[in-house]
Amino acid sequence: QVQLVESGGGLVQPGGSLSLSCAASGFTFSSYTMSWYRQAPGKERELVAIITSAYGTNYAGSVKGRFTISRDNAKNTVYLQMNSLRPEDTAVYYCRASLVRTYWGQGTQVMVSS
Repeated sequence: QVQLVESGGGLVQPGGSLSLSCAASGFTFSSYTMSWYRQAPGKERELVAIITSAYGTNYAGSVKGRFTISRDNAKNTVYLQMNSLRPEDTAVYYCRASLVRTYWGQGTQVMVSS
């Protein structure tokens, strides 16, 4: 059974940091492109960051230089380090795995507020 379980969300003040994790199981993690998406209230889900099986990365312009995506194939886990957080980063963050099929996690809430 495929599972993607996100963790690490919470409430943080503007300028703060959070680290999200997504633990995967039930598929060959190392072969999959992994990505983080987010969805703010009233907005469409958007791509935040992506990391390929070859460790290539790409970022949305709004988070470039502040967020870092990484993966540990030995732990079947993908991470998102978020620094210099802004109120507009508030959203539910989702982990996604894609190759032939696409899998989604259930999401973790991130709120940036003073």
